[in-house]
Amino acid sequence: MSDAAAPLSAEPVNEDPVVYKKGLGITAWLGIVWLGFISVAAILAPFLPLDDPNKGIRNPKKLSYFQEGFIFGTDEGGRDVLSRVINGGSASLTIALISITFGTLVGGLVGLIAGYFGGKIGAVLSSIFDILLAFPPLLLALTLVSVLSPATETEPPTRFERILIVALAVGLVSIPILARITRANTLQWSQREFVMAARAQGAKPLSVMFREVLPNVVPAMLSIALLGVATVIITEGGLALFGLSVIPPDPSWGSMVASQIDDLNITPHVWIVPSVIIFLTVMSLNLLGDVVRDRFSVREAAI
Repeated sequence: MSDAAAPLSAEPVNEDPVVYKKGLGITAWLGIVWLGFISVAAILAPFLPLDDPNKGIRNPKKLSYFQEGFIFGTDEGGRDVLSRVINGGSASLTIALISITFGTLVGGLVGLIAGYFGGKIGAVLSSIFDILLAFPPLLLALTLVSVLSPATETEPPTRFERILIVALAVGLVSIPILARITRANTLQWSQREFVMAARAQGAKPLSVMFREVLPNVVPAMLSIALLGVATVIITEGGLALFGLSVIPPDPSWGSMVASQIDDLNITPHVWIVPSVIIFLTVMSLNLLGDVVRDRFSVREAAI
């Protein structure tokens, strides 16, 4: 009897704490530190002892590499590159956060409805997603910014209005992909046993959708939203190339790169500095997106 019972007592526990106690890793922490640093710098930009980012303080005809008193030198207009990078980060990050928040809320809600109710509602919404995804994102964003911008040239939009217009346009472009991902995950979770049990107990559809399904879909939405922030930062740079980002001389990371498109060899530091910052920010967001996906077992195979 003791020999027969021994195997049962020898492996009764199947503990798997490693999955939950596993650290984030050095790369993820570096990404968090970097994102925290640029976020704090962007928020505190108006209060930091920096020169006016739009006011020239050097002779524009003088070579403007790394000069005394200016860590990143000055641009062709004599403006402090460090000041413009920090203040430009405020514009770029604001556009990214507003657009992804808007896209996640709208796209997440529509995708949740499409995945949970299915049927004709899901088919119609999925068709709309597919149609919108068929348009090149940058082209669609260019069109939306042009449509949403005021038609009058006598009263150009203010800095905040242009940031809001660009954020709204990019947010609208991000809705289809976020909705499609939310729908795919909702389809998966809506067939789980606990959801079926809630339905059997007479819970209303909206209650089941928001209390049972949504909490399990949020990790996937968060993972893609982090990647979406990185994509928006790059998209803003693309819009800046067409003059549809913030209005000069107000800086953003994308507009700083775009302003040097004709002078890449003359003042390379002016576009290299924001390009490196964009690269580090996008890489950090991608790393955090991977961490969220791995820790919450986000599956995207059904997309």
